[in-house]
Amino acid sequence: MKRFLRAKSRVVGALAMPLFFLAFLGLGFRRIAIPGVEGGVNYIHFLVPGILGMSLLFSSTFAGLSVLWDREFGFLKEIMVAPVNRVSIVLGRIVGGMTTGIIQAVLILAISMAVGFRVSNIISLLGSVVFMVLIAATFIGMGLIFASKMKDMQGFSIIMNFVIFPLFFLSGALYPLDNFPSWLKYLSHLDPLTYGVDGLRGILIGISSFSPLINFSVLAFFSLIMIFLGAYFFEKSESV
Repeated sequence: MKRFLRAKSRVVGALAMPLFFLAFLGLGFRRIAIPGVEGGVNYIHFLVPGILGMSLLFSSTFAGLSVLWDREFGFLKEIMVAPVNRVSIVLGRIVGGMTTGIIQAVLILAISMAVGFRVSNIISLLGSVVFMVLIAATFIGMGLIFASKMKDMQGFSIIMNFVIFPLFFLSGALYPLDNFPSWLKYLSHLDPLTYGVDGLRGILIGISSFSPLINFSVLAFFSLIMIFLGAYFFEKSESV
């Protein structure tokens, strides 16, 4: 957390892209009727949960880069020989990455209120944090899986971009899932971010494709699987 807060460029960079999406897409399409969006719902309100999901997706998956960074400079070897369980190390990394990701998402949510987004009540806000935690845990686990199997930081960035952009566009973050053709809609159901974005949308603005219980259950299942796999591959990884 100290390292994150001291790196001002990292904080600004993490917020810049989601805010650009929010500003240019949200303000640019706010007067246009988007097919599939229920009548009376401003596109900015529809877009904000998707941007929160995008922010958590990118920040969480690239949290795995810290593993490669530590391996590059030998710090990972020191961690591996410490008298602690490797699962504890994984959980510490997940909680640390989760904390920074949620801080970024909450900042974006606060800034989005300046362009017209409103949270109906404190219960909705707390419910959205629950989904943020699950989204972050899911994709930090995924990032650890890739980082544990790779040794090149540049290669990790390329591979993760190749993975996360399809996940982002399939999630319905920018447009309703009902606008997809049938085969693509079924494919989106395999994307854990779909349930995260839909859950955030249901909690924050009351519009969702699935029930809150389905979104929570499926996303919780994905998060447990990814954390387990992330811990497994990290435990099997080499420190050099």
